[in-house]
Amino acid sequence: MLFEKDSFEEVRRSFQWSIPERFNIGVDICDKWAEADPTRLAIVDVDPAGFTREYTFSDLRTMSNRLANALFGHGVGRQVGETGDRVGVLLPQRVETAVAHIAVTKLGCVSIPLFTLFGPEALEHRLRDSGARVVITDRAGAERVASIRSRVPSIELVVCVDGRGEGDEVSFQEMCSEQSDTFIPVDTHSDDPAILIYTSGTTGNPKGALHAHRVLLGHLPGVEISHDFLPKPDDRFWTPADWAWIGGLLDVLMPALHHGIPVVACRFSKFTTEAAITLIRSQRIRNVFLPPTALKMLKLKPAEECSGLDLRSVASGGETLGAELIQWGKDALGVTINEFYGQTECNMIVSSCAALEPPALGSMGRPVPGHDVDVIDPVSRLRQPAGVEGAIAALAPDPVMFLGYWNNPDATREKFIHGPEGRWLVTGDRGVRDNDGRLRFVGRDDDVIGSAGYRIGPAEIEDCLLGHPSVRLAGAVGKPDEIRGSVVAAYVVLREGFSPSQNLAEDIAAHVKSRLAAHEYPRVVRFIDEMPMTTTGKIIRGALRKIAQEEAALEARSRQKD
Repeated sequence: MLFEKDSFEEVRRSFQWSIPERFNIGVDICDKWAEADPTRLAIVDVDPAGFTREYTFSDLRTMSNRLANALFGHGVGRQVGETGDRVGVLLPQRVETAVAHIAVTKLGCVSIPLFTLFGPEALEHRLRDSGARVVITDRAGAERVASIRSRVPSIELVVCVDGRGEGDEVSFQEMCSEQSDTFIPVDTHSDDPAILIYTSGTTGNPKGALHAHRVLLGHLPGVEISHDFLPKPDDRFWTPADWAWIGGLLDVLMPALHHGIPVVACRFSKFTTEAAITLIRSQRIRNVFLPPTALKMLKLKPAEECSGLDLRSVASGGETLGAELIQWGKDALGVTINEFYGQTECNMIVSSCAALEPPALGSMGRPVPGHDVDVIDPVSRLRQPAGVEGAIAALAPDPVMFLGYWNNPDATREKFIHGPEGRWLVTGDRGVRDNDGRLRFVGRDDDVIGSAGYRIGPAEIEDCLLGHPSVRLAGAVGKPDEIRGSVVAAYVVLREGFSPSQNLAEDIAAHVKSRLAAHEYPRVVRFIDEMPMTTTGKIIRGALRKIAQEEAALEARSRQKD
């Protein structure tokens, strides 16, 4: 959808959306290529033992048509004027995962990506809330679904890709084997519901963000620009991010298949840097989306271990990367890591692009062509001047925006505000736009630290902390303080070979103080064994804030006794 030009502004001026009235994700990422180039490679499936099997687009069409026919035979479908039946896809990266999403969307139904590490309560909430009728899963998933099935009355069918087990699930292979290879996809409108992705739920229960078929087209400019103008000859895509998350499904799998780019599916029993490097090298992977946590783990390895990789593009999003990781990417991976920004409700809307310009220190990039993203004042609903902090927001309508939260109109209304220019989707993040139009992430609304009248974003502090030779992972939050309101508290996981001590804590604090403003350095440095992280690799600062608040309360009680 993008045309490569000499500057970001030229790319923006030459871009225009082309969203057809009728559009179906499954047809686009599968049948389109199966008709045009049946033998074109689509999925390279690498199992935990390292066995590799390749699947063409023709294979995907055959498999998805059989599954669609089987599901239709069980009564799964869509009534005219209604949202299609919901189908949970509880699988790791494997060919059947792609087949399931393709089949469900070709049926005009709604697929629900589900993370394989979800516990029973997390699964129960998503399946009950969505009213899912079917779950497609593996043996381990079938056992978990069986444990909650009596509490989720909407589930009528559990399909297991590992064959029939001891429960009442049916075999994927047996169910599909007798079905026809031919299926006529439902003629869906581009605004018809297609995917229901549940947010991580930092407050309250996770909410289901309902996306239309057009969401794939809305993602394309951001994916293309963050990978230095995808597609190029010999591109081959992989991410360690699970396809259950928007970063794996709509930042990698579906956009790659849209462009006819092979996708490597690999379900590591446990992610390790050694396994990732070996996979990238052995499978000749050229394009990678690496979450910040994976990058930080790779950065701990000697640069020479990454030698021999033939990467063309590396993109990352979810947390601010900072100068340390960007420079490491150049030195070790031989590419400039492109940072992008978005969220489940409105993804891939800001990005850097090394093919157009070098990254700017502290910036997460520019609004992606096609998206109007800016920093606004939530009170006046006006764009903030350059250099003035405000709420990061995207102007509606936008093809990548969600349709709304599933069965939660109040939360949907709260996500948007109306201003003189129209309707803004407010991300809940704080940011600043510089004089050149780049955007800098400051922090979540509840992550920004207020100290002695200053508003301090944790991202810059965490980046600086990672520059200390002893620090492996770092999180910064505000700790309540009687005088300053809050002080910066740093929670640090040390690298191997370093031990906690007061001297080391003071050295880490001095490292930040000498590099950032005096009011930003951590007056509290605490060493922890494990960093609280979400399943997508983001630091759970709320957990760190709770530790800081409990510590401050304990100190206050101690002072009262004295």
